[in-house]
Amino acid sequence: MGNEAYGDIRVLTPEEHWKHFELSWRALKSYTYLGKTTPFLDIGVESEAMPLRHDMRNSTGGLTAGPLCILAPEPYWRDDECVPAPVTMTYDILDPAYDVTRLEAVRDVISVGRTMGYSRTRIVDADNPERVIAISTGSGASLGDVPPGFYPVDNPVNDVADSPALPPLRDVFGVVQRPDGALEIEKVTPMIASPHSALHQGPINFALEAAAMDELERVLGTTDLQIDHYTVMFVKPGYHGPFVSTATLVNPRGPRYGVEMTMRDEGHSNRIIATASASFHRVAP
Repeated sequence: MGNEAYGDIRVLTPEEHWKHFELSWRALKSYTYLGKTTPFLDIGVESEAMPLRHDMRNSTGGLTAGPLCILAPEPYWRDDECVPAPVTMTYDILDPAYDVTRLEAVRDVISVGRTMGYSRTRIVDADNPERVIAISTGSGASLGDVPPGFYPVDNPVNDVADSPALPPLRDVFGVVQRPDGALEIEKVTPMIASPHSALHQGPINFALEAAAMDELERVLGTTDLQIDHYTVMFVKPGYHGPFVSTATLVNPRGPRYGVEMTMRDEGHSNRIIATASASFHRVAP
């Protein structure tokens, strides 16, 4: 399928590095489309926050896991510190946040070494920080050092008004269903590429969660479920595509439903690039 990203930041000269980061960061829609503000990387941003819109909620009005992966990607290891790549990210949803309109990330960096970083986060109601909506933790790897000369990017976020008519995130990020029911992202484009040209964690998580919801609907006949827990492991970078996501409901009798998800890079020997597991419970009508 090819790779249409702007290239791999790791092979550039120090003079080219930050120009490439600015170009890639502005093209990447994982954060800007969801309205996520990123301190240190974006000009004039002081808090790591994000609105909670209809397209970030499930059929019962509770929040979904994918947007939490955008608000608080783990570990908290910024692009001005290294070329970061997540390895594990885990989210426990404590509150479906039906009446919450904005979320904020309260970060705790546990350890940052030469090659590995670890952090955890409390995701809170931005209007009532004592109300904890979710907690997350994770680890990641440094793919390389960065040169001096970083400058914050003018990277305005999406300020579209919230509406029930907003398209699902799976549609916005190019996740389509195949005839066999599997979900596909055709290829890497600048809109969904990391600065090192691999498929970004945002669309990976949107596709995996969508595959889980499709499987739950297929087996249980409903999507009126609330996610409680979500863990994703990034196994290999995805460069080629198509990227194919599948899911299996492991305990259809419940009462909590466990789903296992897998994404493969079909264009690169069908190798696994990410796996996830999640638990759900039914929401009474």
